[in-house]
Amino acid sequence: MIKGGNMAKIKTLFICQECGYESAKWLGKCPACGQWNGMVEQIQAKQSRGLPIGQASVPVHLNEVEVTREDRLLTGIKELDRVLGGGIVKGSLVLVGGDPGIGKSTLLLQICETVGKTAKILYASGEESAKQIKMRADRLGVKTSNLLLMPETNLDVILQSIHDSKADMVIIDSIQTVFKPELTSAPGSVSQVRETTIHLMNAAKEKNIAIFLVGHVTKEGTLAGPRVLEHMVDCVLYFEGERHQVYRVLRAVKNRFGSTNEMGVFEMKEKGLIEVDNPSLMLLSGRPVNVSGSCVICALEGTRPVLAEIQALVSSTSFGTPRRMSTGLDYNRITLLMAVLEKRIGLHLQNQDAYINVVGGIKIDEPAADLGAIMAIASSFKNFLIPSEMVVMGEVGLTGEVRAISYLDKRIHEAFKLGFKKCIVPKKNIKNLEKIDRTNVIGVDNIREALEVLAGS
Repeated sequence: MIKGGNMAKIKTLFICQECGYESAKWLGKCPACGQWNGMVEQIQAKQSRGLPIGQASVPVHLNEVEVTREDRLLTGIKELDRVLGGGIVKGSLVLVGGDPGIGKSTLLLQICETVGKTAKILYASGEESAKQIKMRADRLGVKTSNLLLMPETNLDVILQSIHDSKADMVIIDSIQTVFKPELTSAPGSVSQVRETTIHLMNAAKEKNIAIFLVGHVTKEGTLAGPRVLEHMVDCVLYFEGERHQVYRVLRAVKNRFGSTNEMGVFEMKEKGLIEVDNPSLMLLSGRPVNVSGSCVICALEGTRPVLAEIQALVSSTSFGTPRRMSTGLDYNRITLLMAVLEKRIGLHLQNQDAYINVVGGIKIDEPAADLGAIMAIASSFKNFLIPSEMVVMGEVGLTGEVRAISYLDKRIHEAFKLGFKKCIVPKKNIKNLEKIDRTNVIGVDNIREALEVLAGS
């Protein structure tokens, strides 16, 4: 007869994500706030009776805390090292998010070749078998002997393997497939993802090892995806790109050990992801000449200036309501800029369809692209050409004024380095330029002056 007297049952609670109401069982509707499908299962925290004296944490003075430089592991991929802030920090928890099939697993398997020369790696996969990972590793040229493969989804087994293998870096692919047996909810649910991440975070800090979590971003996004984990991890990396395009953009939207909003560009090839050293050349390749509606801008991605081409197509609408489409730029921002053109310049765009596109599949969300977008729209509508050797940059306000932007000298230097000869910039920025020839830098106060400069060029 088997006795299970020592097996303690883990107690769980269902907590409303809107108001915090607690219930011992799942409810479809919260009795307190009336929210539907908001009850999420969580492990009930045990009441602590206090730690023995000598084991509890004690407060220390700020001046007594010793700060040392982080110990980092180089990945062998300069683009990834720069996005991470100089390499992988030991003891950090990094979340790599993106759409399924975008290249997350490929990138993490590629770095194992370089990291494996000095560190032991544990690769826990819940989506692929060891044979599948081996086939992909052969295709990518990964042959390190310090890589341990583990097809497993049970969190307890993974944590035990981390302890036994004494790994220096761990890859969990993906966090949606890992589950804790004590929870009755399905793998990938909010409670499972949170609970497993908390245990992995504790393991990373206690053992001073770097752990990478792969997370899929779905259209529902916030429910079972990595967005609920962004406040728990040390670094959040997002892969962007379209499946039919070969270029991938890796962004750091959160980084406790480096700069945020950094960007790395990769090209997907048969042998894996290849880093692109100069994204501006890639984005400007194949640019048309002597065509209206095309304007080159310089955006700042983290610390890197990137030149990109904005294309606009404005044509008479065939319907009662004109159509607006924007790819790579915020739709609401484009609508606002078109309203500024119509009000301040007098362009009648209310009966025109407008299609805006940033070539290359990247997304630009900084205000310095405003003036370039406006010039591209006006160029297409009035059918005039923007000189191919000209770069336009500046933020546009609702009154049509061109406002100052940051790091203008760095942007102009990048434009001149790539062969561009003229720049239209905010006039308020020119007085702060240093070590740059201002003869080919044209300052404007408003969008009307910018259009007059283009009309006379």
